[in-house]
Amino acid sequence: MNVKMVNIALAIVLALLTCAPCCIHSDDDRLLVSMTLVHDASALGAFCLDGSLPAYHLHRGFGAGEGNWLLQFEGGGWCNDIQLCLERAKTRRGSTRYMSKWEVFSGILSNNASLNPDFYNWNRVKLRYCDGASFAGDSKFDNGTSLLYFRGQKIWEAIIRDLLPKGLSTARKALLSGCSAGGLATFVHCDNFTSILPRNTNVKCLSDAGFFLDERDISLKRTMRTFFQNLVSLQVIFTREKCAWQGIEPNLDQKCTGSFDYPTLCFFPQYALEYITTPYFILNSAYDVYQFHHILVPPSADLRGYWNHCKLNAASCDANQIDVLQGFRRSMLVALSSFFTNSAGGGMFINSCFAHCQSESQDTWFAVDSPRIHNKTIAEAVGDWYYSRRVTKEIDCPYPCDSTCHNLIPSSQVQ
Repeated sequence: MNVKMVNIALAIVLALLTCAPCCIHSDDDRLLVSMTLVHDASALGAFCLDGSLPAYHLHRGFGAGEGNWLLQFEGGGWCNDIQLCLERAKTRRGSTRYMSKWEVFSGILSNNASLNPDFYNWNRVKLRYCDGASFAGDSKFDNGTSLLYFRGQKIWEAIIRDLLPKGLSTARKALLSGCSAGGLATFVHCDNFTSILPRNTNVKCLSDAGFFLDERDISLKRTMRTFFQNLVSLQVIFTREKCAWQGIEPNLDQKCTGSFDYPTLCFFPQYALEYITTPYFILNSAYDVYQFHHILVPPSADLRGYWNHCKLNAASCDANQIDVLQGFRRSMLVALSSFFTNSAGGGMFINSCFAHCQSESQDTWFAVDSPRIHNKTIAEAVGDWYYSRRVTKEIDCPYPCDSTCHNLIPSSQVQ
């Protein structure tokens, strides 16, 4: 190598070193928040599936947001039979022993004003999910060989008890949110959250990708209804001490369960929503990927794989498949029609992206190329609604009209 080439190489290295602090910064700029175990949880009987202690991640607010609180339920599906729950108990979905002890806070959890303009300086909490039933159960399984704790309700109570003396008890503003199974959890706990806080606290709730539909699949079977019925039935137990049944159903809205012959239906947000009195925001894709893959076209309804290519890329769907997807969208809008018309304090952002969970990812929450409806990002819509700056009930045009969408999340990435 001649002198000229050496000088060029050194110049390149020097340039890279000089710009490193400003050019190579993505990892360093991530907000990593440590895990807090709830050590007093055992006194309440609040345990993850495997008996480990529940946990959360808290990043403190500052400045004008010091007295405000945002709680975010983690998502991650469900288990509706003993074998599935035993397997889950050996993973991060059922035990804090296997969870990452640090979580990246982004999107609605970011502390950067330019990335999260309305909630960046609030106290932000991520509630870790380890009960397999959207923080709703209160029972256990013990056959002498295997032991599982179905204590989602107790986990919720234990985390709230831990947070109240840390400032939650004097919150001025509060937002209870969640993604996927965590989004469903907001329907279960929204009004309870309001009742816990002072009367003068401005409390609202947000569900992100949690509006799961009670819809027939392409074979006309109610696959998701059966799944939820098995989930609720699995956690039912009769306790002699209390002389009462325990499980998920007693923790669902009693006005809702009293209105149906099958109280299990109240685990579906579309039936629970009308009984919630706290102001609510529904953030969902009309073509939610999880629901597309597990409610509308579950594997059991497509044994020959006719939908496989369509599931991986909406552009590969044929005309008949697009018609089915448009029908699913119509079902979602019908399920939300009363809320859209009658909820004065409600908000909506129903876009036409093939996505699942859009509030925790910076790309979809608030970025230059984030999804938009009427040129409004999700972060702007949620902020406008929470602060009552304007009525925010945004419904996108049908696929494929929206050019701002981030399509597609492969099924392997869907939680």
